[in-house]
Amino acid sequence: MQPIIIVLIILVVLVFIALIKTIQVIPQASAAIVERFGRYTRTLNAGLNIVVPFIDTIRNRIDLREQVVPFPPQPVITQDNLVVNIDTVIYYQVTDARAATYEVASYIQAIEQLTVTTLRNIIGGMDLERTLTSREEINAALRGVLDEATGKWGIRVNRVELKAIEPPTSIQDSMEKQMRADRDKRAAILQAEGTRQSAILTAEGEKQSAILRAEGEAKAAALRAEGEAQAIRTVFESIHAGDPDQKLLSYQYLQMLPKIAEGDANKLWIVPSEIGDALKGLSGAFGNLGTGVPGFNTGKDRREEPPVD
Repeated sequence: MQPIIIVLIILVVLVFIALIKTIQVIPQASAAIVERFGRYTRTLNAGLNIVVPFIDTIRNRIDLREQVVPFPPQPVITQDNLVVNIDTVIYYQVTDARAATYEVASYIQAIEQLTVTTLRNIIGGMDLERTLTSREEINAALRGVLDEATGKWGIRVNRVELKAIEPPTSIQDSMEKQMRADRDKRAAILQAEGTRQSAILTAEGEKQSAILRAEGEAKAAALRAEGEAQAIRTVFESIHAGDPDQKLLSYQYLQMLPKIAEGDANKLWIVPSEIGDALKGLSGAFGNLGTGVPGFNTGKDRREEPPVD
């Protein structure tokens, strides 16, 4: 009985192993290559798959999702004989598991080497300045070459990015000095422009101020002249309405004589002939005025009294 039990146990184990090898579960976004006696038979897609145990074998399991592979910095010589280090990042996806398995030994290594050679060809036709400012152009050229070359490998290159472009240290120092000089130049230009604008605005302000001041003075002078003219007209009308005689005019003329004589420059001044008529008129006026005042006697009316013995 014991040998039979041992045989049954062995058969159960073999059946269990056969079931394990027969049922193959492939995860989503994955594929598996099946070979029968070393020859490609079919590709297993995602889900539950059944194979012939001990005859069919799983050669390779491939992830069909988009992959991101960064490549180490590669030294590249530009057209002006400068060595720059360029880091690249490749975004690719396996579209044909069979071709990716049998058409190339290692598609990752193949993509890396193809990227390096293509990048050297592209950068070799550009100078340093163009290399630093033409990332999109370089990315597009790399993607076109890689996508065309990797199509027969069952690979689709979706994107190629230049992660970093590092020129030599001496070139970096020169570029920093040039950038610093450009910034200083722009700062000096902006400062000079600010000074110029400030001077222009100051001059405009002074001009407007002078214009307003002159207009104010002109209006003030006009108002003063108008006031003086109005005063003169008022005085003239008052005098005309009062109908002054020759005596009053003579008296006013005498009052103006001290003002005419004022000033250091008036060393010599001429008495007009009309002053005699004015004095005569004044003497007559005061004489007539004294006759009507009590206690005021002229020489003609004064009587001499005899002396007292």
